[in-house]
Amino acid sequence: MAQKTTEDAEIEREQTPPEAHRSHPNPEIRAVADKDIGSAIAVAGHPIHAMLVHFPIALVICTLGVDGLYWLTADPFWVRVGLWSAGAAFAFGVLASIVGTLELLAVPGIRVRVASWNHAIAAMTLVAVVGANFGLRLTSPDAVLPHGLLLSVLATGLTALAGWHGGKLVFDHGVGLIISTRQ
Repeated sequence: MAQKTTEDAEIEREQTPPEAHRSHPNPEIRAVADKDIGSAIAVAGHPIHAMLVHFPIALVICTLGVDGLYWLTADPFWVRVGLWSAGAAFAFGVLASIVGTLELLAVPGIRVRVASWNHAIAAMTLVAVVGANFGLRLTSPDAVLPHGLLLSVLATGLTALAGWHGGKLVFDHGVGLIISTRQ
């Protein structure tokens, strides 16, 4: 019977994130824990930030793939494709980060969560690296190997890190989800 109690307590701890809950010792966090964590910037209930992030994620990974193809074939076509891919990743990344920052600032229930700030920092670092990668390709196409490739590898790693924390916000904290009152 004691094991069942321990297991139930562990499940409850996993379902209630430690950063923001009703019994938190900090009164400011307690006050915000009950606030809405729904998306403030949405179309028909669908968060715009969540819709936009797929583009820079895919383009960052494509840029790494294109760099790999250039390394294998030495065909200058892949340098041009990499320039466009990195440029589009940067443009969509800036757009997604603007919407994400507005969301972070507009919703107090999101601001109080540590995962929100981890996600924001990783995403801003990612946008800076992708911007550097695009700038390198724009000004020095001959530097794609090895510098552009290394920036693409770094950007892919940062994409995974930012995505991990973004997923944590959705799956662990329920940020941006619409929960029906019937459930």
